[in-house]
Amino acid sequence: MNPHDVLRTVFAASGTAAYDEATAVFNLAAPARPEQAVTARSAAEVRAAVREAAARDLPVRVHTTGHASGARPPVDGGLLIRTRLDGGVVVDAERRIARVPAGTTWGEVVAAATPHGLTAAHGSAASVGVVGYLLGGGVSFYGRHTGLAVNSVRAVELVTAEGESVRADAESDPELLWALRGGGGGFGVVTAVEVELFPVAKVVTGGTYWSAAHARPLLTAWRDWAAGAPRRATTSLRVMNLPPVPGVPPALAAGPVICVDGAVFAATADDEADARREAEDLLAPLRALAEPLMDTWTLTAAAGVLDAHMDPADPVPFIGDHFLLTELGDDAVDAFLGVCGEGSGSPLVVATLRQLGGAFADADPRGGVLNQVDAAYAYMGSGPPFGPVTPADLDKHCAAVRSALEPWNTGRTVPSLVEGADRPQCHLDAAAVAAVDRIRARVDPHRRFAGDIAPGATAIG
Repeated sequence: MNPHDVLRTVFAASGTAAYDEATAVFNLAAPARPEQAVTARSAAEVRAAVREAAARDLPVRVHTTGHASGARPPVDGGLLIRTRLDGGVVVDAERRIARVPAGTTWGEVVAAATPHGLTAAHGSAASVGVVGYLLGGGVSFYGRHTGLAVNSVRAVELVTAEGESVRADAESDPELLWALRGGGGGFGVVTAVEVELFPVAKVVTGGTYWSAAHARPLLTAWRDWAAGAPRRATTSLRVMNLPPVPGVPPALAAGPVICVDGAVFAATADDEADARREAEDLLAPLRALAEPLMDTWTLTAAAGVLDAHMDPADPVPFIGDHFLLTELGDDAVDAFLGVCGEGSGSPLVVATLRQLGGAFADADPRGGVLNQVDAAYAYMGSGPPFGPVTPADLDKHCAAVRSALEPWNTGRTVPSLVEGADRPQCHLDAAAVAAVDRIRARVDPHRRFAGDIAPGATAIG
């Protein structure tokens, strides 16, 4: 063993501060309860932890921020490694590449890239971890231009089940790189990724909110615009039942609201006028239909995209569901509003239709096993089990939404959007699953990381 790898091999047990730090998750409805846990701050510490786990014959699970803790089977028993590696984001502006240590959040990446006039196909919240989001697909507010965020990954640094560091890129183990990008996890512990950046000068971004009483015409108008929308624009429509808590504007907590949010970006200063016009083409007809309760759309720096969705900054419990949808005709609009709109009795705090198409539908020849999405919209809905609302209430309503929208359900999902491990999941066909399983068996022959495989992403029994 490398003598430097003996650092921090002491695993923490339940009841200690170190255990609490390592097991903290964002989704409080899906806590992690491993037998032991450790927070790794370097690749050497990861190697040492994996080797020690192998010596004790412990299964190993991995997480960073714990945003996706509800999307994987419960972490019971074994060792949980929380990756929060030091070193920070390193931007190579000339190559438009950022090296990102595992555990880094998107807020950190955007802050490092923005001074260079660059950004990444990041998520909608600054606190989301980069690695899990990327390797699970990543549906960005830039995605109709960039495609799935996973397509921007150019290299992955990984600690294998043998406790060895390897690098997978186009020259060194391209087969492993292909499988890592969307394969469903279970390959080892990712310690860093290299991600491609792209130029952004300014972004028109924000959200407009209306009373849900206007939902039908607003949703129809947004859907009709989305059919021919420019690729520089990516938006979503949400039905929201926001609680009257600190941080929620009173106008939005008075009853269900409809929100259209997203981003229209300008790659250069010369593109700003076009970005403004394209945002206005979307918003002006909607604003004419009904007076907004609140309107935050504005031309801003790229970092403003992280604020547009108004995602909670602090950990919360939530239970939800996700699936992909075909084009939504009038019947589908009625079905969606019937189970999520005003008067539906929905306990969901948010029910989202994310606009896809554009580059999301383009197969990237440099991409991995998951490199495109053949759907028009992504549905995501979730709510917290607070007060009179129980987990059973949320589960029941998730099932009701799925049933109502079943005629338009493609049967596919995007791993980074999945909310519940027990929900139907499918993002690869049988041939792709078999190919990924062969590669997974090569790098983890003893299935040390089998518990980290996304449900439905493996054929190995």
